[in-house]
Amino acid sequence: MVEKWIEEIKRSVDPGELGMMLVHNGVVRATSKEGKPVKGMRLSYDRALLAAAVEEVKKRDGIADVRVWINEGDLKVGDDIMYVLVAGRFRTDVLPVLQELLTKVKGEVVHEQEESELNPTKKQV
Repeated sequence: MVEKWIEEIKRSVDPGELGMMLVHNGVVRATSKEGKPVKGMRLSYDRALLAAAVEEVKKRDGIADVRVWINEGDLKVGDDIMYVLVAGRFRTDVLPVLQELLTKVKGEVVHEQEESELNPTKKQV
């Protein structure tokens, strides 16, 4: 998927506006932030909030394209949670947008429920 996105962006974006692409690949960890064992998670997301967040950052100066894929459903350790790609002119354009978008997606768009080895626990991440 990411390779396809990269090729599409290279074909469609003016080379004068494309100097960097950053990709985030979130993966289900085997331990929670608290260090407890995790055997998986249930993930859902708000499609309207995601679309609005992507459209907002695409309008930023120096940003050529933004792509996001989120894996919804029951996930096991090692599964991909999401891919986020931000493409733009310079590192100074792309890095802050990737960070801002990830913060918004993790904080407002995605709803995760971690399943521990012992008990399922709800956790907003």
